[in-house]
Amino acid sequence: MIRRLYDWTIAWAAHPYALWVLAAVSFMESSFFPIPPDVLLIPMVLARPSRAWLIAGVCTAASVAGAALGYAIGFFAYEAVGAPILAALGKEAGFADFQALYAEWGIWVVLAAGVTPFPFKVVTIMSGLVAFPLLPFLLSAVVARGLRFFLVAALLWRFGDPVREFIERRLGLVFTLGLVAFFGGFMALGLL
Repeated sequence: MIRRLYDWTIAWAAHPYALWVLAAVSFMESSFFPIPPDVLLIPMVLARPSRAWLIAGVCTAASVAGAALGYAIGFFAYEAVGAPILAALGKEAGFADFQALYAEWGIWVVLAAGVTPFPFKVVTIMSGLVAFPLLPFLLSAVVARGLRFFLVAALLWRFGDPVREFIERRLGLVFTLGLVAFFGGFMALGLL
C-alpha cells in the first residue's frame, strides 16, 4: 500500500496541474490549512529536478500570499475566524506569551517560524492581531519561506537521485520515520 501511495504521489507530482495544487496548498498552509506544502514540494522536485527553482519559487510566493491572508485574518477577523483556527491548533491561550515574545524579538519570531516546522499560520494570524508592521512582516516572510523552500529544493536538486533511490529501497522505514517525525513534532509543539 505504501509503495502504491508513493508511486502515485511521484506520478502525480509530474502532472501538468501540480504547480497549481502546490500553490493552493502553500497559500492555505500559511493562513489556515494544517498540511505543510513540503508534502508536495519534495515529490515534485524529485519527479522533475530541472524545475526545482520554479517549484520553490511558486511555493514561496503562494506561501507569502497566504501569510498576508493570515495577517488579515488576525487584523480584521480574529474573533470570527482567527480564534477558531488557533483553537483547533491548541494555540488560542498563548496570546499574552506571543505579545511578550514579539515585544522582545519582533521580526525574529516571523523568521524563525517561517523556516521551522512550527505552524506558520499561528504567527501570521497573531502578527495581524498584534498589528505588527505589515511591510517588515511580509519581507521577513519572503526571506524565511524562501530560505526554507529553496533550501529543500537545492538539496533535492543536488542529491535527488541518491535520496530518491534511498527512499525507494527503504520505503517502509522512511514512511515510519516520517510518521514518527510528524507526530513527534506535533507533540513537541504541544499540539497532541
